[in-house]
Parts: sequence; C-alpha cells; structure tokens
Amino acid sequence: MDKDTLAGNFQTFLTLLTTQLKNQNLLDPLDTNQFTAQLAQFAQVEQQLKQNDQLATLVPLQKTAQSTAALEFVGQTVSVDGATAPLQNGTASWDLTVPKPATATVNIKSATGQTICTTNTTMNAGRQAFTWDGKDASGLQWPNGTYTIAISAEDANGQVVAIPTAIQATVDSADLTQSPPLLLIAGQDYTLDKIKRVVRNSN
Repeated sequence: MDKDTLAGNFQTFLTLLTTQLKNQNLLDPLDTNQFTAQLAQFAQVEQQLKQNDQLATLVPLQKTAQSTAALEFVGQTVSVDGATAPLQNGTASWDLTVPKPATATVNIKSATGQTICTTNTTMNAGRQAFTWDGKDASGLQWPNGTYTIAISAEDANGQVVAIPTAIQATVDSADLTQSPPLLLIAGQDYTLDKIKRVVRNSN
C-alpha cells in the first residue's frame, strides 16, 4: 500500500464514519470501538511508511560511508586472515597463531600449486611470524609474486594441530562497484571486516 492509496482510503473511511455518525439511530448508537481500532490501524501503517522512507534514505548514506572507508585503506599495509602472501624484495612473511607447542612441516607453494620449499620446525605456542627468503631447496631465488603457505603440525601426542595463518600486505585497490566494497590485497579480494590490523608504513 503506497501513500496515495493510504491517503485515499483514509479519506474514504473518514467520510463513511462521519456519514454513519450523522445518520445513526440515537436509541441504538453504533459501536465506536471498531472505528477506534481502524483509526489506530491507519496510524500504524502511516508510521511504518515513514520509517521505510527513512531507511531508504539511510541505505545510500551507509554505502557512501563504506566507500569512503575503503578508499582510505588503499596504500596502507594491513593484516588479514589468509595463506597467500606476496614475495617482494626476497621476503614473504606470514603471521601464525600456534595454539600449543607443535612439530610442523611448512610448505611454500607457487601460484600453480608447485611446492617450492619445505621446512621442518618446532613451534612454541603463541603468535609468531614465519618468513621465507624466496629461495627453493637448491638456493634458486624465485621472482616476486604471490605464494601460499601450507602447514601440517602435530603436538607431542601426535594429535593434529590447526595453525591459522594471516598475511601482511599493502592494499592495492578498492572496488567500489561492489556492495560492500572489496579491497585487493596480495591478489585477492577482501571485505573491510576481514582486516585485523593496520600497520604503519616505515617510509
């Protein structure tokens, strides 16, 4: 029901109500409770329509705010959950959250899924960084690009330990045509809520 229909029905209702009140039998008056209930229903519908208009106004404002926030992240270094990190200037780094001491095998894979480097290491519990120098087992330096970390870990009892990973990289661009906007980080799209930390650039 739109505003015009509501207004028309309300005017018709008032006309009928007034006519009925004028012509009612004074010895047997009409029940006014029904009229009161109908008036209340019209008032509730009118209030709902006003709320819908206000919400419709807030939606574009919210989209504008999201776009503005997304643009501010472009060029910033941020941390997001993920396993694919950029290799730049011979260094790629991941943040690991180790829930308990574990023995782990860390594989670094190329964009095509090829395993480039394998490292066996012991990890203590807590948040820590894992840095790769971009070299494979033969010492060959791999070019800049995106590489993925894969970790298999076990505790002292041989139980599998899941180790979440996060990457730290620069936000390359913001796609404002999407709702919500998408940030391009290390070749992948992320929404704003995926950002865990913003790191001040050293330069």
